[in-house]
Amino acid sequence: MAEHTRHHPHESARTSADRVPTVIADGVDIVYRVNGAAAGRGTATAALNRILRRERAGRAAGVRRVHAVRGVSFVAYRGEAIGLIGTNGSGKSTLLKAVAGLLPVENGRIYTDGQPSLLGVNAALMNDLTGERNVHLGGLAMGMSREQIRERYQDIVDFSGINDKGDFITLPMRTYSSGMAARLRFSIAAAKDHDVLLVDEALATGDRSFQKRSEERIRELRERAGTVFLVSHSNKSIRDTCDRVLWLERGELRMDGPTAEVLKEYEAFTGGPDRARPKR
Repeated sequence: MAEHTRHHPHESARTSADRVPTVIADGVDIVYRVNGAAAGRGTATAALNRILRRERAGRAAGVRRVHAVRGVSFVAYRGEAIGLIGTNGSGKSTLLKAVAGLLPVENGRIYTDGQPSLLGVNAALMNDLTGERNVHLGGLAMGMSREQIRERYQDIVDFSGINDKGDFITLPMRTYSSGMAARLRFSIAAAKDHDVLLVDEALATGDRSFQKRSEERIRELRERAGTVFLVSHSNKSIRDTCDRVLWLERGELRMDGPTAEVLKEYEAFTGGPDRARPKR
């Protein structure tokens, strides 16, 4: 087990023949530092005044600390599909970025076995290039060979469904809707098997047919010994795809358990299915 490769002392205690850890989060804190921000001063006029004062005084503005994730610990295993749920601003996407190695942790450690792939980052697509060129670029960014990309190209395009209403794959990605771009990113990422695949809201971008294809592909990844993390505000997508759920609230891990049990508590907290905010 590794912190993006170093040995973790708890590994031997947690590993068994059929339960191999892929991600260990050990007391993780993540803190953002926002330059020039202060609580209670969010208006444009106040911001302009601060800029003018800085120019006159020649001093830098203060730094505000935002504690996005607080003391989160969990162990993920091969073959699991884990949903991340929580109300808006609860730290779900922040935690995924930290697992992918894109954000530093303030305290604690994240250990991974294999290279996590965050959907939409590893497939580093460019808006001025055509969808076709981006399929090749995204495949190369994920470590696929040119031959593998050629072999899987048509499957990627068909999976995304972006050509269902025209030859969009030959147009620049800046002409795509946000949903089309997200579907293409998922299709590229799903063309390769991953040790750990981190998916943020991709299943909410397409029609039911695309969502079903995505859910089937996630099940295939799990069967090939991968681990999938899925962030979604759609409880149905979580219920259909994941066997375990982590519930984050205000940066803290409120519950970790079987999907049905966690969603039952979460829906009671929010006032119903697919609600992003708690009831008051």
